[in-house]
Amino acid sequence: MVARIAEIQTALNPPIAPSAPVQATPGSSFAGMLTSAMGPGAAGAASPTAPIAGMSGSGARIVAAAAGEVGQAEQPPGSNDSPRIAMYRSATAGAPGPGPWCAYFVSWACKQAGVPLMDHGQGSGSVDAIYAWAQQSGRGHAVSSGYVPKPGDLIVFNQHIGIVENVLPGGQIQTIEGNSSDRVSRRTHARGDAIGFVSTG
Repeated sequence: MVARIAEIQTALNPPIAPSAPVQATPGSSFAGMLTSAMGPGAAGAASPTAPIAGMSGSGARIVAAAAGEVGQAEQPPGSNDSPRIAMYRSATAGAPGPGPWCAYFVSWACKQAGVPLMDHGQGSGSVDAIYAWAQQSGRGHAVSSGYVPKPGDLIVFNQHIGIVENVLPGGQIQTIEGNSSDRVSRRTHARGDAIGFVSTG
């Protein structure tokens, strides 16, 4: 078995340049070692809309697109910009320049998943505009409404927006957010931290 793993590793990583080998630890899987070797965001970058285990539909595609971007950061820090962040901005109408980019990120992820935001699919760089559109189109849900978000829905805060990755049994909400500590980050929030949700499916 160890010899076969070595064969596969050699096939996947031809000896072009010396590099540190990926070491197996007791209980580690070969898939886990490959994921660790590729680094943050690498798996999603190869297939941004690959299905997520146990999920299907547009929500799974939105989460997959966002998950592939975790770790993307501003360059330089605090600039609200990088080549990848410029790509998120390109998912919205017009030619927006650097600025707060959480709404650009969710607009990009939704567009990648085939469910673009806003009346004409143009996305938006404004959290307020996205939430107002959602409320007018019947997709917006105040926290007080009791709506239970699903993976791929958007979570709206005061001047910030993210993507729901998972809702935990105790009600906490795991998210993927752009422009969170100058990068695409995973976070966990209490439901009461949000002001509302946008259903995407």
